[in-house]
Amino acid sequence: MTGTGSDHTLRARLRALRPAAFGADPTGERMARILRSPNFADGVFRNPEPARTRPSGSAREFAKIYFDKEARARRAPHGTIPVHPTTVADLARPPATGLRVTWMGHSSVLAEIDGRRVLFDPVWGDRCSPFAFAGPKRLHPVPAPLATLGPVDVVVISHDHYDHLDLPTIKALAGTETLFAVPLGVGAHLEHWGVSASRIRELDWTESTEIGDLRLTATPARHFCGRGLRNQQHTLWASWVVEGPEHRIYHSGDTGYFSGFKDIGAAHGPFDATMIQIGAYSEYWPEDHTDPTPLPGAWPDIHMSPAKGVQAHLDLQGGGPGGVLLPIHWATFNLAPHAWAEPGEWTRYEAEEAGQAVAFPRPGEPFEPAGKLPVDAWWRGVSQPLAHPWRRPRPVEAPAEAPRHDLDLAGDR
Repeated sequence: MTGTGSDHTLRARLRALRPAAFGADPTGERMARILRSPNFADGVFRNPEPARTRPSGSAREFAKIYFDKEARARRAPHGTIPVHPTTVADLARPPATGLRVTWMGHSSVLAEIDGRRVLFDPVWGDRCSPFAFAGPKRLHPVPAPLATLGPVDVVVISHDHYDHLDLPTIKALAGTETLFAVPLGVGAHLEHWGVSASRIRELDWTESTEIGDLRLTATPARHFCGRGLRNQQHTLWASWVVEGPEHRIYHSGDTGYFSGFKDIGAAHGPFDATMIQIGAYSEYWPEDHTDPTPLPGAWPDIHMSPAKGVQAHLDLQGGGPGGVLLPIHWATFNLAPHAWAEPGEWTRYEAEEAGQAVAFPRPGEPFEPAGKLPVDAWWRGVSQPLAHPWRRPRPVEAPAEAPRHDLDLAGDR
């Protein structure tokens, strides 16, 4: 009995030392539900297609790339990122078309859809890290204080990584009346941080919940999870579909490219707007790399390059251009080896090649997909010039009328 008591005391002390930002592991009925999930096998959640969750190549090679002094300089802006100055005033006016989207930086997006307000992956903290003194630091200020956004009907979380699920932000929202829609298992973190269970809608892939006249569906993604030192893969990751009476939108969360985008589009699309992850991808080109083939970098299967992100949007739209693409998961944090401005520049190129409408708002700049889109390449003013090794040679178009050759070659001999 003494040994058992000592064990309990030791475990209690270890829990007390655990940073609050680590969250909590699923237990009880929540864990039982995870065990019943068709997406959970052999003790972990499974991706819809196999995926490597570690950087490609050796850890030593990746560290050399990531911590190189010159490379680090390329991964940050060379000036002050322009943040939209009138976000709060703009949001005070209702959207004229019934759908307005405001990118707050990284993957945080406020969507006003058919009279409801949906806040995706809100990260208002200064660092995406469990510690206030270390970890990737925000490269631009938040466009507006969280409290000035006004009431939010539902906060949607894609997965529990620190750049998508932020402790100080959740604690601030815990004191409001908002609901939370999260993937299976993530509710354990929220309850640990003070969100009541009655305000949490926890979904497995393909499950839906109704919030007013909105229908929210957790859809598959190709990623992984984890916040603590031991990543148990006991919380699910998801992309999200939000369907209102008049509009439909999609938020990818973090995901590698996979064939399931076509299935999501067939079941729920087409979409008026898609918010697609295009930053912190694997492919990159150092300045002295002249080969058109990119070098392997980080996370080749669980993040998308801009080329794959644009392809995902096309898949979701039924195979062709449609709706508006909003690139997310870039510009706010330094998370990968590629140049800071490269995701914006490369996405712009791929969208033009595909004939796809794409919005490039400054952080905090609202826009309506059915209205005038922000399209200025604003990042060029605060970054060093980029080479464009991803540019493919354009096909040579045949002239409207082929040159005529009126000579009778046989008769001229």
